[in-house]
Amino acid sequence: MAAMTEHDFKKYQYEFTAHLRDPKHNPAPEGIEDRRIGIYRDLLYNNVEGFIANGFPILRSIYSDENWHKMVRDFFARHQSSSPYFLEISQEFLDYLQSERKAQPEDPQGLLELAHYEWVELALMVAEDTIDLDMIEPNGDLLQGHPVLSPVAWPLAYQYPVHKMGPAYQPDAPPEQPTYLVVYRNRMNEVRFLEINPVTARLVNLLQENPEISGELALDQIAQEMNHPNHDVVIQGGLSALQELQGYGIVLGVSK
Repeated sequence: MAAMTEHDFKKYQYEFTAHLRDPKHNPAPEGIEDRRIGIYRDLLYNNVEGFIANGFPILRSIYSDENWHKMVRDFFARHQSSSPYFLEISQEFLDYLQSERKAQPEDPQGLLELAHYEWVELALMVAEDTIDLDMIEPNGDLLQGHPVLSPVAWPLAYQYPVHKMGPAYQPDAPPEQPTYLVVYRNRMNEVRFLEINPVTARLVNLLQENPEISGELALDQIAQEMNHPNHDVVIQGGLSALQELQGYGIVLGVSK
């Protein structure tokens, strides 16, 4: 048998990988028994599909087996991943849903938001907590001081109530009011979510955007934006919200 040239080897590699990704449209290279290449084909797809199913369990539960595998196989065949790391498959799958996949009749309303919400849980599980706790006073004045948010607490806003969605609840349209959440990793390294009201969401966003702002100044700004007739009500309500957030570990204290 003649030695394989570099050109032939590259052609063989391309045909081999193209078949593994999309066997329906790409035949295997000549000379390989289907039973043998089928082992690689199934192993690779099952690993990727299992990782996606584990990362997006609610999404998986909503789709039928047929529609789920149709979607994952399309991702497997068409998406060009930007990262070689297995742990980043969830990000790649989210990118595929957001940028490449066309909407299908079987898709639930709010698909992209639900997928993003499930991805956040995975992202927070591996996110690095880089804050210097020596620079935080946990018992400081949350109004006069500068409240510090946990780096593993992410405020999110969705049109759909993604934290309630599942096989038994799939809204036909977004409700009138958006859903505001803080998804966070607690002291036990567990990812949790907290539903918050629009005022608390605005407060968290202000603190995130401007770490140098005091709690009171942030609440002053909110009172002005609301044109609220009673400034003290906003301040006291905001202080209660900050204290609740601190109890969950979302607010860590104030900066020293």
